[in-house]
Amino acid sequence: MQITRTGTRPSMKGPSDWFTGSVRIDPLYPVTAPARAAGNTVTFEPGARTAWHTHPLGQVLIVTAGLGRVQRLGGPVEEIHPGDVVWFEPGEKHWHGAAPDTAMTHIAIQEELDGKAVDWMEHVSDDQYAAKG
Repeated sequence: MQITRTGTRPSMKGPSDWFTGSVRIDPLYPVTAPARAAGNTVTFEPGARTAWHTHPLGQVLIVTAGLGRVQRLGGPVEEIHPGDVVWFEPGEKHWHGAAPDTAMTHIAIQEELDGKAVDWMEHVSDDQYAAKG
């Protein structure tokens, strides 16, 4: 058994290559072999969002606070609320982030395949972000 005490892993600023706006990443647990999953709490300030990306084995988001937005390629922009659980299929191109006027926090869980958990792509444009369905 291992207990990781809150505050023992430093918060990180979301890199501008992967995010638009102000994003904080708080590590929950790293990949520990033989398991492949890792988890982070991610907080997006209003209007902040990820770039388009995919995960080789999919991703689960558990919304814990605020109001957010998600979109998969070809689908509408959808609102997400505390308690919502979002599943992105393996290889499904998508983005997620906060609503324009409200911050959002979620727990993100994804697995690594051959040491890689995410493929980052282009940034979500302001027009794509604003196109709420």
